[in-house]
Amino acid sequence: MSRYDHRPRVLKADPAFPEACAAAIEEGAAILRRGGLVAFPTETVYGLGANALSATAVGRIYTAKGRPSYNPLIVHVNDLDGVRAVVREVPSLAEMLAAEFWPGPLTIVLPKRDVIPDAVTAGLDSVGVRVPSHPVARMLLAAAGLPIAAPSANAFTRVSPTMAAHVIGQLGDAVDLVLDGGPTTVGIESTVIDLTGDRPVLLRLGGIPRDAIERVIGGVLAYVDVVRHADAGEAPRPSPGMIERHYAPHARLVAFGAPQRDEVLRQIAEVVKRGVRVALLAHDVRESQATCAIEMPRSSTAYARTLYAALHTIDERGCEIAFVESVPTDVAWDAVADRLRRAGLSLPGA
Repeated sequence: MSRYDHRPRVLKADPAFPEACAAAIEEGAAILRRGGLVAFPTETVYGLGANALSATAVGRIYTAKGRPSYNPLIVHVNDLDGVRAVVREVPSLAEMLAAEFWPGPLTIVLPKRDVIPDAVTAGLDSVGVRVPSHPVARMLLAAAGLPIAAPSANAFTRVSPTMAAHVIGQLGDAVDLVLDGGPTTVGIESTVIDLTGDRPVLLRLGGIPRDAIERVIGGVLAYVDVVRHADAGEAPRPSPGMIERHYAPHARLVAFGAPQRDEVLRQIAEVVKRGVRVALLAHDVRESQATCAIEMPRSSTAYARTLYAALHTIDERGCEIAFVESVPTDVAWDAVADRLRRAGLSLPGA
């Protein structure tokens, strides 16, 4: 029997119930201080946390996820003082971004201090840091009294978790404790911006749109060419989320446009008759005979918040194929389109 057949310890961490939440947080903090793993909610997705100052503790993250050592981790802290404790310098552009977006779903890559072990950064001299806004994450950081290294709490390349149940289903008792803080609010990972070079470089699209960042610090460079090069081998990535196949369900994803809806419904009906389990993710799922039909929101923020939960659902329903309606091509949808592409969907211009 594999570890995925066993449940980890799970505690509710709802700030609406202060005493129970504080007790859960303190237990999580104690586990982190003694080198254990705690899954906890951030505003983006659930993170798999360990003491960022301990190479041994961080090594457990890689083992639990099946994550390759060339893929660095993000370090979470509670404020700029916490950032200064783990990086050598905080340039003015970082301070500008921090003032605008922290706490929130933005990660900034900066030169690391020696206190951060190479296991966190894949041997690189830089580290991604962020200040989360989720109250449970912030309480856990305060109670633990240390920086927390935390990638998404899922098996490597699989769909990121936005609920505690997703963590349990993927990692089982490889996690010492899961703090159940309910569904996350952003639903996709943080935006990552690298400030270690001459110009800011956008490493990963995410919860903060690129145009919002550029309104604060001016133009940023995209990292597209380097991403493609990095995926050809096992060189250390400067940021998480740069694997070409990532955030992926077991089902094969098939894109279609709104004008193709009637034809897709016909195809779904035919395939279902042959005994194949089929999913449909679309704005309008009426009249569908799909095994699993999920109505997706029409706004980019609501779609992002819903996306990973939808992908988890089609896996839970055992779907082999998922027809996914293409999303708009304007910049507000860039992060959603990125996640769909990495999950295996061929989109226009990809």
